Amino acid sequence: MSIVNCQLSIIIIALAIILSSCSWGNYYVVNFDELPEATDGSMFRITSQQYTDLSAGVPDNCYLPDGVAFNNWQDTTPDTNPDGKPAPKRASGISAAGLVQAILDQMNGKKVVEITGTYTSFDKDYNPITLSGKVLLPADGKFERYILVSHYTIGSNKEAPSNAFPLEGLLCSMGYALICPDYIGYGITADQIHPYLVMELTALNVLDMYRAVKRYFEYAGLKPQKDDIYLLGYSQGGATTMAVEYVIEELYNPILSDLYDENPIAIRRVLAGGGPYDIKATFDRFVSTDRADYPVAVPLVLQGMIAGNGLDLDMRAIMCKRLCDNIDEWINSKKYTTAQLNSLIGTKVTHEMLTPTGMNVTSKEVSELYKAMVENSVVSYAWEPQAPVYILHSMDDETVTYLNATNAKQRWSGANIQYNFGHYGGHVKTCLRFMLTCKTLLEQDRKEEKVNYLK
Repeated sequence: MSIVNCQLSIIIIALAIILSSCSWGNYYVVNFDELPEATDGSMFRITSQQYTDLSAGVPDNCYLPDGVAFNNWQDTTPDTNPDGKPAPKRASGISAAGLVQAILDQMNGKKVVEITGTYTSFDKDYNPITLSGKVLLPADGKFERYILVSHYTIGSNKEAPSNAFPLEGLLCSMGYALICPDYIGYGITADQIHPYLVMELTALNVLDMYRAVKRYFEYAGLKPQKDDIYLLGYSQGGATTMAVEYVIEELYNPILSDLYDENPIAIRRVLAGGGPYDIKATFDRFVSTDRADYPVAVPLVLQGMIAGNGLDLDMRAIMCKRLCDNIDEWINSKKYTTAQLNSLIGTKVTHEMLTPTGMNVTSKEVSELYKAMVENSVVSYAWEPQAPVYILHSMDDETVTYLNATNAKQRWSGANIQYNFGHYGGHVKTCLRFMLTCKTLLEQDRKEEKVNYLK
């Protein structure tokens, strides 16, 4: 080899090494194993990470809203309504098996990196608290936008995002970075009571993780191609993601300004499905019909309102002795999935879960509970969404009554909201439809953005 050729080879090798450690345009070549440590408490702090190959299918530790693993789920939606009458004809021609296969066909095929870590937020008394969550990134380090995910109701700590593969994480393969907080009561705080449906607190906790992750990734040299973000959530997450939008658009928290850059957060679109936007109406339906098809919601809501809002109420005056005696073992231990908890409760009859006082909507105790439920219902806020919103809800939803959707539509009649209501089957089946719809809407947004760019 000539001296010139040898020198040329050395230059080429040197350039390859340089380019392998730098960004080229918007394409990053990232060694995630060598990400730097956070420099201060306002940043996301990595505790572990792993690579996941979605070409092998959905990971076994991916759970659906009923606590059943995605790979083990089968549609058990009854052919009749609770009153015994035939269920309405489904508007959708897609079977549950078809939805599952569609997800497998359209959302896998790429490697992602799962990064688990912690961040600083606040509890109900605004005391600092360390919370946990997971960030999912395309393995090449290139991502278009952040998607801030509020997860659906879970029972066991193994279902928490930091310990599982979030179903929403499948969208990562499209080139997005997903931020998935655990909430208080899961992940690193699993020993604490989860403030179920305490909306503003949970929304602040979710938003704090976004701020912490964004600040850390900017420090580490990872930035999205676009600055605006998506908000996404189903079920509990559907209501929470609307509360996150409310916090972004309406609230300024001076406590947070000491830690975070309070520059405005631009929302590209909000994607919400099957959410309890009206908690009081949901619980009132449990009482008026004497039926709760998702029985674990009864103790979760009661404990969430009492503990999360600091109410001076004795739960034993409202909830039956059997549930009160077992709530720490069944629910607060975080050992059981929601499916297992529903089995342990063993009834869908409301008066078998509540005391006569709890069934009396005019009692002092229930009146105080209802006040807390109204305060935590996003439809009761003096606010109307400003960013574009998509809301999906099945009229057959046995878990979160369809009344939530109609109340939301009535309350936010002047907002830029696209509603999709239909007979789509039960709560879990509709969750799968929601995920596919989110994929379609993300693709549509990309096409519209490209067209507008070329104009």
